[in-house]
Amino acid sequence: MTPLDEAISVCGSAAALADALGISRSAPAMWKARGNVPADWCPSIERITKELGKVVECERLNPKVEWYVIRGKRRPSKQEAV
Repeated sequence: MTPLDEAISVCGSAAALADALGISRSAPAMWKARGNVPADWCPSIERITKELGKVVECERLNPKVEWYVIRGKRRPSKQEAV
């Protein structure tokens, strides 16, 4: 299961996730087809899923972004990244 699928599951459906984000209901399907979640939406998805009890982290939704910089943390060591 992909992180986006997990977020959809936590929200109950892709439509529920889209509604919570205030975006078109087709957006999650487009993200699945592209294989990534736009970085702009990751923090909102993380917050929504956390509020629902099972957090899906930005780092998993879009691993191409250096989230540690955005979060103001130090770069994880190679051992921590594994």
